[in-house]
Amino acid sequence: MLNAMHTAATGMSAQQRQIDTIANNLANVNTTAFKRTTMEFQDLIYQKLQEAGASLFRGVEVPVQLQVGHGTTVVASNRQFAQGDLVETGNPLDLVIEGNGFLQIRMPDGEIAYTRDGSLKLSADGSIVTSSGFRIEPDIAVPDDASSISISADGVVQAFLHGEDFPVDLGELVLARFINPNGLAAQGRNLFRRTPASGEPLLASPGTQGVGTLRQGFVEASNVEVVNEMVNMIMAQRAYEISSKAIQTSDEMLQLANNLR
Repeated sequence: MLNAMHTAATGMSAQQRQIDTIANNLANVNTTAFKRTTMEFQDLIYQKLQEAGASLFRGVEVPVQLQVGHGTTVVASNRQFAQGDLVETGNPLDLVIEGNGFLQIRMPDGEIAYTRDGSLKLSADGSIVTSSGFRIEPDIAVPDDASSISISADGVVQAFLHGEDFPVDLGELVLARFINPNGLAAQGRNLFRRTPASGEPLLASPGTQGVGTLRQGFVEASNVEVVNEMVNMIMAQRAYEISSKAIQTSDEMLQLANNLR
């Protein structure tokens, strides 16, 4: 019975992690380019009471083994990088990556972070930055007298200047992709950092070497599906209740055993 209590407790702990993850997904249903997370579970070690093939009576071998499991545990949180819906904004600095890839962001400590959030802005000195004020990499500055900005599908940034008939090139956006994007570490602010598990970033111009193209005037919505998350929440809640019921049942059985005379 004590084993049953511990086993059921692992189930409650695992479902609590599941609820925590679902709550975070739902909280970010309106977060630009947010990617939902799912939890991955594995069963724990087994207590072997009888080996399959063991001889119990006059050389007769039993055909199956006798094992008792000891619960479950959470082993991974998987980020689902499926494309979210495209939302038209009309803002010339808003970008969507249609396909694979991340924008590069230069952090204050000099490191490079990565994001799918293309809702970009202009800083006081004309640099293109994120909503948190971090500069994109490579740094692209827009002149004060620019009347409009154009960003092509392949990442070329141009601006029309007052009094000029032809646009001037300001730079080119470069996207990064990873062999294992699930190995990226989420940092908040819609940013990821690379890890040894993600591998080194593979840099390429949009539309080449397996990275997506850019679309100006759109942002990518969160890929969280509220209905699916609600269904998963109900399932996790029921599993949590059943595990707690198993603990209560084990406690009642222990009380009966203790009261034997």
